[in-house]
Amino acid sequence: MSKLLEMTQKFPMTKYWNDSCSIKELTYAIERGAVGATTNPVIVKGVLEKELDSYRDYIAQLVKDNPTKSEDEIAWIVIEKMAIDGAKLLEPMFDPKTGTGRLSIQTNTKYFNNAEKLVEQAVYFNTLAPNMQVKAPTTAAGIKAFEEMTYQGVSINATVSFSATQAIAVGEAVERGLARREAEGLDNSEINPVCTIMVGRLDDWLREVADKKDICVDPCAFFYAGIACVKKAYKVYNERGYKTKMLSAAYRTPLQWLEFIGGDMLMTIPYKNQVPFNGSDFEIEARMDKEVDPYYIKELRKLPDFIKAYDEMSVEDFDTFGPVVKTLTQFAGGYDDLVKIIRAFMIKY
Repeated sequence: MSKLLEMTQKFPMTKYWNDSCSIKELTYAIERGAVGATTNPVIVKGVLEKELDSYRDYIAQLVKDNPTKSEDEIAWIVIEKMAIDGAKLLEPMFDPKTGTGRLSIQTNTKYFNNAEKLVEQAVYFNTLAPNMQVKAPTTAAGIKAFEEMTYQGVSINATVSFSATQAIAVGEAVERGLARREAEGLDNSEINPVCTIMVGRLDDWLREVADKKDICVDPCAFFYAGIACVKKAYKVYNERGYKTKMLSAAYRTPLQWLEFIGGDMLMTIPYKNQVPFNGSDFEIEARMDKEVDPYYIKELRKLPDFIKAYDEMSVEDFDTFGPVVKTLTQFAGGYDDLVKIIRAFMIKY
């Protein structure tokens, strides 16, 4: 039995998603216990690069049938198609009460500072399939948008999130949206919000900061920065009774899988990590309630950015937090690269 399937059978509350909209990769994951999927501009671009032959005729015909549409308009049609195809694959297992079987589609990265545009796109995306989940960045505008999206009945997935401080702000925003709905007698039972913490990206950023600022930290501590933030946010969510569930993403090591086993949470795992995880000989045991060694927390607190992530950061500071800036830049670049692929179908030499 594959290790991820073993995990889902031993610990049914610990669920995992495929971190890709690739039908091939999603099929592999579903066969091994996955119950959802997610995507973003970088992932869509990567799928097209690897599987362009499967989409070549479709994109060519799309361009032919829509001669006046811009490359951006064509790109978003392709993004939506990939999301809809993945959602259809997951729909047989979809349970609106638990959120099992949802696919996350990401809003336009360029709207990171505009709550109104994020909400408008999220409400539209919510109509694409019954099991759609909508991702938006955890920026200052994103926090405002999450409340309104929830009020509008959208199941959100807060992304571009790296910290316990961001995750707690997301949980509170969703609760405000749910409370508004409840006050109006609206049903909240089929809203399944999740909040991502991109664990590996926080670890990467802190290593970069330590190198740039010549701060000496026990190198083993870096492997636990993202893990510590997830565990802290998870504890707060449970204590406060938030409906939002934690989701871990951006995997770098098996620790970022093993340390969350046994939790009532989600993991979104790339195919490239699933394969070695499934072939490993790790013992599948509950570790979510095991605290991160206080020594590592002490070491990490040498870094001001870890203090922001773990202890205290205002919503107004989210937009200038290092990993937020770096990831928004990467996502925007991934979208630009995706548009270049579409452009090659539109402009012939």
